[in-house]
Amino acid sequence: MNTLLLGVVGSNAYGLAHADSDVDRLGVFAAPAVAFHGLRLPIDRAATVVEHDPDVTMHEARKLAMLCLSSNPTATELLWLPSYEVGSPLGEELVGIRGAFASADGVRNAYFGYATSQFKRLLTTGQFQSKMRSRRSKHARHLLRLLDQGYEYYATGRLTLRLADPERYREFGERVAADPSVARAALAAAEERFAATRSPLPAEPDTPVVEAWLLRVREAYR
Repeated sequence: MNTLLLGVVGSNAYGLAHADSDVDRLGVFAAPAVAFHGLRLPIDRAATVVEHDPDVTMHEARKLAMLCLSSNPTATELLWLPSYEVGSPLGEELVGIRGAFASADGVRNAYFGYATSQFKRLLTTGQFQSKMRSRRSKHARHLLRLLDQGYEYYATGRLTLRLADPERYREFGERVAADPSVARAALAAAEERFAATRSPLPAEPDTPVVEAWLLRVREAYR
């Protein structure tokens, strides 16, 4: 596999990991350009490779770019890690153009929108209600993280993955696990913050910059 970039993401990147936490890795690879001329193209589901023990998710370069252009929180965090286990020249170029992927509405909708949808599931479906308390607590922690990180990204154009006060998120998770309605106040406060802030992010991503990078990847891996 032509790995361009690989790093540790998830709870270990946020500072929320505990002794039993898995170490999750996320990366981007380049499929050979000739693969895009066959019957089974390396796109959509075929563009993601998931392995376990250890847990690694790899997205093909085009798919990772498309996910980041929509400000997908899970994919976007790969571009904002403080260090990488694998960093090829093209991977370093990708990190260097990370600002090209963001747009004001895209970030707001991806982070605040996703957190809102997760909260609604927490309240209205049995999927989370039927899980053990620790599972509900974890979902709540990450809901608050998405709200805070999304707002920082929206308000400053930068994304900090390491949480300054991990205990705050753990405490929030425990409170929401006991009473999911507690999360309503956090969502309302986040909605007010987003509405009151003028983002420095552009109205649209800089897709020509992203496409130029992807074409360099295709040229390098014919």
